[in-house]
Amino acid sequence: MRKQGRRAAWLLACLGLGGMLQAQDIQMVDIPAGTFYMGGEGMGEDYDELPIHKVRITHPFRMSATEITNAQYEAFRPEHRALRGKDGVSREDDEAVVYVSYADAVAFCEWLSAKEGKTYRLPTEAEWEYACRAGTYYIYNVGDGLTEKMRKHQQVVRDLAPVSLRVGQSEPNAFGLYDMHGNVEEWCLDWYGPYLPGEQTDPAGRTAGEYRVTRGGSHNTPDKYLRSANRMAMIPEDKHAFTGFRIVESEFTPQALTPPALPPYNQQEVNQTKWTWTVVDEPLFRAPVPYVLKPEAGSGEPFFAHNHQPAITWCDNGDLLAIWFSANEENGRGMVVLASRMRAGTGVWDKASLFFKVPDRNMTGSSLLNDGHGTLYHINGVEAAGDWQNLAMAMRTSQDNGQTWSPPRLIAPEHTKRHQVIAGTIRTREGYLVQACDAGPGSHDGAAIHISRDGGQTWSDPWDGAPLPSFEDGAKGSTIAGIHAGIVQLKDGSLMALGRGNSIKDASGRLRMPMSRSTDWGKTWTYSASEFPPIDGGQRLVLLRLNEGPLLLISFTDHPLRTPEAERGMDFTNKAGNTHKGYGLYAALSYDEGKTWPVKRLLTDGKERFLDGGAWTKHFIMDENHAEPRGYMAATQTPDNLIHLLSSRLYYCFNLKWLEELSDGEK
Repeated sequence: MRKQGRRAAWLLACLGLGGMLQAQDIQMVDIPAGTFYMGGEGMGEDYDELPIHKVRITHPFRMSATEITNAQYEAFRPEHRALRGKDGVSREDDEAVVYVSYADAVAFCEWLSAKEGKTYRLPTEAEWEYACRAGTYYIYNVGDGLTEKMRKHQQVVRDLAPVSLRVGQSEPNAFGLYDMHGNVEEWCLDWYGPYLPGEQTDPAGRTAGEYRVTRGGSHNTPDKYLRSANRMAMIPEDKHAFTGFRIVESEFTPQALTPPALPPYNQQEVNQTKWTWTVVDEPLFRAPVPYVLKPEAGSGEPFFAHNHQPAITWCDNGDLLAIWFSANEENGRGMVVLASRMRAGTGVWDKASLFFKVPDRNMTGSSLLNDGHGTLYHINGVEAAGDWQNLAMAMRTSQDNGQTWSPPRLIAPEHTKRHQVIAGTIRTREGYLVQACDAGPGSHDGAAIHISRDGGQTWSDPWDGAPLPSFEDGAKGSTIAGIHAGIVQLKDGSLMALGRGNSIKDASGRLRMPMSRSTDWGKTWTYSASEFPPIDGGQRLVLLRLNEGPLLLISFTDHPLRTPEAERGMDFTNKAGNTHKGYGLYAALSYDEGKTWPVKRLLTDGKERFLDGGAWTKHFIMDENHAEPRGYMAATQTPDNLIHLLSSRLYYCFNLKWLEELSDGEK
């Protein structure tokens, strides 16, 4: 009972109420110098835990027994109190503070150092793991599994389960540290980067990087991310309900001496000579080939079973750059964004290499754009956790054909809906950038847009907060009908979009793909039934304005598993001029700004091929009457007027003249 009473008194002292925080209000625990083996098994998505290596911590230090609480942090920044309870967590004085960036945590340490005349800082990643393990090499410092007191809704969630983040409630480790497994993630001092082999002394990570390390895992997160060896990181400016920090007191600060890691292969040997584009005058269709190519064994490149959701752009040096996600599970934290480059004049895709990855974050949604003025844009979703509902949006740019990229910047920093990036960013005639995003995680949540009028510096969502409308012919709303929407600007300056889901009945009562139009930059949309059949799971369309002027739609005649047999297929004209029923991937052209689509062609040259479409598509037969049945499509058109199309695994190349060669339609 006396021990419980002393602990209760300590917890009350830790609150530091009324802005009167003193050093003694934060209980500091002595951590001795010592040696340990850092890292883990490195299986699958945990490849970054290797190699296991010996680390010497040569200077003892003191570490806060718990994470910094709301009351303690707000003695430094009282205005943070307005964030208490955001997302339903961390309301009370003695709960771990969340919604703090890396800079916020560092600033607290600097403030406390100046106030107390001592040196406070964040722990290095090595110090954190050494202190967490406290001499153990089990999965957790308490053994093979978490205790019940440590568990705080340890699973993948879309909406956070309300849990208490009160510090010091679970069992301490052998050093007397609480909440090293879970409660909240904790910022560390280091830039994230691969471990070096061999023995290390007082390591402090890389000298530069894009992400700062976090450790320990959090509430509303699967157990495996709370392991002693598990590595996580964040974009330094990011802040959310999963992450707080604890502090170290030490006169010694380890120095980062390790240079940044070498860039991945897609950023190596990039030719900077401007390419001369020659327009192809004859009809052209090239047989589809894989662009998703598994890296060499032992290369260290992450590569998983499920490869999907591509984006593609062209580079001024003549290269094509394709990106996509690779994962074992779509709503997992292991998802990475990989890239492949088709170098100019080679006709061959590189093997996959890492393109973008915030460690242990879901990375759903990627887009690429060449703005035609020397800049490549990459926009990506970044989750705080493992699901794709609550994403922030990060942007990078390149002025050297993707050889180097600017540090990722959060252009939509709130982790929320309406941020699931869709391939197909456009640049309007006014020079505005328009990025389409799914408005929610559901198949009928519609799509949103984000607009930048200053070259990507600032972005806005024109949504007025209205709930989803009824997507009916002639109705209006503030959300695009259909997810995974493709967007174009029409010649009158308005925007037009086509999407998946939210199907609308036409005059005959048939369900059709929805069309949305906006004359006020996305504030309101008017809905109508297009002439095209709806698409469904595992399918994504492309809507593109071609260099030559027409609008191009690439979509699917039906869904092979969900469309009733009687409604499957579309009528196409073959080389003999006869009408035939075709199934799968097709292209349609409009010469009157989407009013009519007189040219439609199945995307096949008629030759029989047995192909693997990857992802949800898997194997299919291409022949005169059948094209790829499913796939997430993305496309770009190079200045030579060739159209480059990706599905989930395959790359197609053709041009407008090939699409038109069988047509006698009105143009």
